[in-house]
Amino acid sequence: MTGGCLCGAVRYEVNGPQRAVVNCHCSQCRRTSGHFVAATACRRADLQLIQSGGLQWYQSSARARRGFCNVCGSSLFWEETPDGKPADGPDATISVMAGTLDGKTGLETAVEICVEDAGDYYRRDERVRQVEGWRYEI
Repeated sequence: MTGGCLCGAVRYEVNGPQRAVVNCHCSQCRRTSGHFVAATACRRADLQLIQSGGLQWYQSSARARRGFCNVCGSSLFWEETPDGKPADGPDATISVMAGTLDGKTGLETAVEICVEDAGDYYRRDERVRQVEGWRYEI
C-alpha cells in the first residue's frame, strides 16, 4: 500500500499488515489535523519512505512525535518516543494517518479513543467501541 502528502514531497510504502483504524479525539490530534485523527498503524520496519524531502518531525509531547510535510503541512505519522527517541526493535510500530493512503484501503474503524475530549461540533461513530483515555486494545 502506498501513500503520501498533498504535494508529493513525502511518499511512503507499507509492506506488511496494518492495524484497524483508530479515531483519536484528544486535543493534540484535533489541533494537528483540524478534526479528530483517523490512523492505522504498521510495524516500523514495514514502512519505507520513497520520498522524504519534506518530512519533518515535531515532538508534540514527552511521549510522542508527529511527522508532517514541511511543504504542504499534511499530517502523516504519529510515533511513540520513550526517552525522547523513537521506539526501536522488531515490535516497534508507527501510526499512519489513514487519509494519506492511496486508493481503497479495505481498512475499518475499530475504536474511538479520548472520547472525553471530542469536539462538540460533530458526532462520534457510536457503532464502534468508545474509550475514554488513550489505552485500548483491538
